[in-house]
Amino acid sequence: MRNELTDPTERDLLEVYERLLKKTGPRNWWPVKYDLLDSGADAGFEIVAGAILVQNTSWRNAEQALANMHDSGIWGYSALNEVPEHVLVETIRSSGYYNTKTRKLKAFANVIVEQYEGKDSNLFSHDLPELRKRLLGIFGIGEETADDIILYAARKPSFVMDSYTRRLVDRLGWRVDGNRYSDYKGLFETRLVKDVQLWGELHAQLDGHAARVCRKSNPLCRECVLLDLCPTGQRNLAGHIRPPEES
Repeated sequence: MRNELTDPTERDLLEVYERLLKKTGPRNWWPVKYDLLDSGADAGFEIVAGAILVQNTSWRNAEQALANMHDSGIWGYSALNEVPEHVLVETIRSSGYYNTKTRKLKAFANVIVEQYEGKDSNLFSHDLPELRKRLLGIFGIGEETADDIILYAARKPSFVMDSYTRRLVDRLGWRVDGNRYSDYKGLFETRLVKDVQLWGELHAQLDGHAARVCRKSNPLCRECVLLDLCPTGQRNLAGHIRPPEES
């Protein structure tokens, strides 16, 4: 149970953002490594493939799978659509769940090739509600992955929620009206101006902080730049102080 819940304001959210940004500097998500002009891939391909490959694994594992795809010439929606499944399975093995992810990658590529003339920009041209609906209709694209693609590839304002961001919301004691993905997502979207760059960097900062400092087990509360804002961290540290012995 979360106690002492508060309703965060826009200023509260921006205060967290500014502190994390000052501590770590810009994280520049989503990282795009490969030259699109050389590969002929559509602009969002690397982000889309990475958003699928990183499901249930670390970015390091997903990044290795992306590198393997690039080095193997499986780069771009047409190439991905045409590659035999057994070849793709071996190529992305480092990402884990490689059989399922192969189906997801090929399903997305098939939609782009068959319905959007091979260009994800044609898909991304839909207005945000319609785009999100269409993404969620593709096999393997859930809410978090859809929002990753919308925010970082399509460059439209749809805040990304994940277990890291949710953990910070809970530990900071912010009130959320419900327990669904959309409830947590709405906490940010109803308070912040619709700014793609801000939302992308804020999500990146929250994720990085949760991974490095506000860890699931053994959080580093003493090192946290948000400690004075965090009732959970304050309780954690208070619990480590032994009470005086009774005389």
